Amino acid sequence: MKPISISAEPIARADAQVTRDREVTRAILLLALLLPFASDARIPRDRSEVRAFRIEHPCPSTGLTRGSCPGYVVDHRIALCVGGLDRRENMQWQTVEDAKAKDKWECSPGWEQRLGQ
Repeated sequence: MKPISISAEPIARADAQVTRDREVTRAILLLALLLPFASDARIPRDRSEVRAFRIEHPCPSTGLTRGSCPGYVVDHRIALCVGGLDRRENMQWQTVEDAKAKDKWECSPGWEQRLGQ
């Protein structure tokens, strides 16, 4: 009777696969934990587009094209977080009060249903 030899190679391959599976699982969990923070990140604005908008549309409260504009902010008609372009054609003056109200819902789930409000 011939002795049975057992190779360690299949076991080593299985251990390597388990290790890779664990690494993938960790990466997915880490991504799932970090995604909520990524959605809060601000989208960088093109300051030259804002300047061009202000030259074409002076501040409603002061009539100036530079400096502060008390009571107003430059707002995107279609928000950047939902695919709006950072172009002067997509910008408008908005009162601070209206901007705060719009900011509460415009990038939240179901934002499309509120567009008409």
